[in-house]
Amino acid sequence: MAVAVAIFAHQEERRIGACLASLPLDRPDTLFHVLVNGTTDATVARATAAAGGRTNVIVHDIKAGGKSRTWNHMVHDLLSGSEDAVIFMDGDAQIVAGSIDALVADLAANPKANASAGMPMNGRMAEFYRRNLKIEGGLFGDLYALSGPFVAAIRARGLRLPDDLIGDDGLVAAWAHTNLASDADWQHGRVLACDAAGFLCEQVSLARPSTWAMQYKRLINYSVRFFQNRIVSDIMTREGPDGLPPRLASLYPDWLPRFRPRPGLTGWFDRKALARMRRSS
Repeated sequence: MAVAVAIFAHQEERRIGACLASLPLDRPDTLFHVLVNGTTDATVARATAAAGGRTNVIVHDIKAGGKSRTWNHMVHDLLSGSEDAVIFMDGDAQIVAGSIDALVADLAANPKANASAGMPMNGRMAEFYRRNLKIEGGLFGDLYALSGPFVAAIRARGLRLPDDLIGDDGLVAAWAHTNLASDADWQHGRVLACDAAGFLCEQVSLARPSTWAMQYKRLINYSVRFFQNRIVSDIMTREGPDGLPPRLASLYPDWLPRFRPRPGLTGWFDRKALARMRRSS
């Protein structure tokens, strides 16, 4: 089985070593792409050191940041097109042993499936998230796999995520469920939940102020994602993936007048998100 692993890393000098140490880097049938994007810290140097000179671990120093933009680069420019499966994961996560094999086996055993989701394994909400992934057929960007034929279909169609999309996982899950059609073609069984694959994420801690800032930025991004999802859902319902623009910001002038902050504390982050979206429109 030919497998490629995409590891997305932005400003991950502190976590990338532990991430790579959790992966089976010595497997000759697996090519690991460390996609360091928009980074000004020592992520490239530390990833290169962790790779230990292995020829199947390639550290890419990509100047432009953005996970969706980097996802497009991986799928359309770095893959050979002959992969049996492609694993996507974040560079701040540690992967449970055996996860890559489990995801690949899951897809091989279910040839009609396009994607398989890894499960969150730590945090007080982990069980809740695991249950929802199974019910909703979702993906977490921290760890998921796409089948080789599905990735080949994305490449053949020239489909790209909008470069400024926050979070690849929601839209990729929709593509997988609909088999690259509109939402009318949604089938739940095309996305699997793989109990034998999992990831560990860094938790917010009162003892580490750096995690407070991380969470604050994350909550603003979640609000941007909330509003972006309304735009994306409308396009996927009416036109399918071919209707997606290169940048969602090109549609903000039409959509921003319709958006309002939600009640409560969430509204604070919604207001920050809407202000950012107005600046980029």
